[in-house]
Amino acid sequence: MTKVLIIEDDNMLGDTLSLYLQGEGYDVIRVDNARDGLLQLQARPDILLLDLMLPDSGNKNPSSLMRQHTAIPIIVISSLTEVSERIRSLTDGADDYVCKPFSMQELKARIEAVLRRYSILNSSVVTEQESGISLDLARRTVLLNNQRVEMTFSEFEIMKLFILNPGKVYSRYALIEAIRGIDAYINDRTIDVHITKLRKKIEDNPKNPQYIQTIWGVGYKFTP
Repeated sequence: MTKVLIIEDDNMLGDTLSLYLQGEGYDVIRVDNARDGLLQLQARPDILLLDLMLPDSGNKNPSSLMRQHTAIPIIVISSLTEVSERIRSLTDGADDYVCKPFSMQELKARIEAVLRRYSILNSSVVTEQESGISLDLARRTVLLNNQRVEMTFSEFEIMKLFILNPGKVYSRYALIEAIRGIDAYINDRTIDVHITKLRKKIEDNPKNPQYIQTIWGVGYKFTP
């Protein structure tokens, strides 16, 4: 069952949304402030319906706050109709913006559309839960705690091998073979340079790496 988190301080609208979505087969959690909304993210909702005018958000757009703590789809529901507010919310991390008043049927259609897009995108994302590292195969990007990490083509290919095969030891030769043709003059030293750069990008302490470990006399492995 799809779980929806509603953060809406208007009790009448919040109750109406909850009853309607429950009637449509959704599992609904509803709170009326940003603080409780952040706590409810621990319940792992599938999508967030977010009001912008929350009592504890001040003059700040809460889209940015929520996006810092979750990668789930966010649909803003707001009485603010200015184009600048829509652009601000979408830039800050919202996936859609619905102006009040709105049709419940339209909102349901938007929820389904956003979830459909998210499902297609997520099917190409491989996440190593313990490390917080995600591999987006479609976009050829690596995310660390939902933040994009800039990588070269060769660095990405090495990380792809590591994340898709955690615990497997790769010799330098195997890594050379994986990216041969990308680096025309690749050798053992080049692999070591790539590993050093990757550690600087994903490790808390590159000099004492937790994830990309050296297997002396053999090569390297990725340990979640």
